[in-house]
Amino acid sequence: MEAAFIYVTAVDKSEALEIGRVLVEERLVACVNVLEGITSLYWWEGEIHQESEAVLVAKTKRMLLDDVIERVRSLHSYDCPCVVSWPIETGNRAYLQWIENETK
Repeated sequence: MEAAFIYVTAVDKSEALEIGRVLVEERLVACVNVLEGITSLYWWEGEIHQESEAVLVAKTKRMLLDDVIERVRSLHSYDCPCVVSWPIETGNRAYLQWIENETK
């Protein structure tokens, strides 16, 4: 099994928790961590914006990434949400097995 992290920014902690709960309930991810109080600087529609946001970090199987991305897009309030992933190269074998067991 190949595992991956998914990084998502959200308007606030509440939205990140709502999205995270759906992903866990639907077994698209095994776990979600929500970090609030980040500050994001970014270009949007020709202007630089600075906003307070929350981050959702999820752990899942790489084969579920497309499903997770589409589900986040359907739940998210942003027109173009940040939903990106990177592979988990190695780790605690028992934890990686847990990701395998807890996702569909």
